[in-house]
Amino acid sequence: MSQTTAAPIVIRAEHLVKRYGDFTAVDDLSFEVPAGESFGLLGPNGAGKSTTMRMIGGVSQRTSGTLQIMGLDPQQQGPTVRAHLGVVPQQDNLDEDLRVRDNLLIYGRYFGLSRAHLLPKVERLLDFAQLQDKADARVDDLSGGMKRRLTIARSLVNDPRVLLLDEPTTGLDPQARHVLWDRLFRLKEQGVTLVLTTHYMDEAEQLCDRLIVVDGGRIMAEGSPAQLIRTYSSREVVELRFGADRNAAAAERIHDLGDRVEALPDRVLLYAHDGEAALEAVAARGLQPVTSLVRRSSLEDVFLRLTGRSLVE
Repeated sequence: MSQTTAAPIVIRAEHLVKRYGDFTAVDDLSFEVPAGESFGLLGPNGAGKSTTMRMIGGVSQRTSGTLQIMGLDPQQQGPTVRAHLGVVPQQDNLDEDLRVRDNLLIYGRYFGLSRAHLLPKVERLLDFAQLQDKADARVDDLSGGMKRRLTIARSLVNDPRVLLLDEPTTGLDPQARHVLWDRLFRLKEQGVTLVLTTHYMDEAEQLCDRLIVVDGGRIMAEGSPAQLIRTYSSREVVELRFGADRNAAAAERIHDLGDRVEALPDRVLLYAHDGEAALEAVAARGLQPVTSLVRRSSLEDVFLRLTGRSLVE
């Protein structure tokens, strides 16, 4: 019987801590990322995601704990580690005085790559990013989605083994986000390890093989999106709207009809294995919601249960 060889671990963090004075931004994080995985750090703003990414990238020193990237300590061997990393920061930092093609060429020179080597590579990256027709345009003339694709293309100039993406689609419209997701899927198919931070639930479900939910610098949960939904939520959710002045009272009358009931200002959420059966049980008690919806449970339900709603308002 053949055995599947486990992928080597490219990122290993153990009891990672980062403090700024009396403030602890990252509080005892431990996780591993095998080669070829798409790994996510999911959490609200201020959860410690970007700080963790900066430590992985070797641009921020940890306070305590251990961190290895491809067997190397980024704090001690930063240049060697960064030579194998691609970094897509939260804010695009393209050179707006240069044209699109030149952004890629000059960035490649920082890695000591020859112009002869870079010229065909840049054309391939422009094709990958769907920016061939914008190659001679100024960066300032690009749309937000185009700038994001150019930033990702630039991060691939050095053929990185690991690509770090900090909030890769923030501020993009739905069409631009889906184009970007497609580019990232293609990179994963080529064997690039992806590590991304996001606070978009649908993005995490689409892109991540496995993720950690972080809040207050600590890991609240870890697993694949499907595993987290099974563990922390029900199979289905019934959304009921009775009116702002009636939701709380209605929630009291149906609290035993599912796994859990949550009363919000605008609606009541009834978590149950069978949403249609639960909805019928609500009607059997003489309750008539203004609107009702049965849907599958999502990662957003998990996220809000673990981190609270007030943190993402």
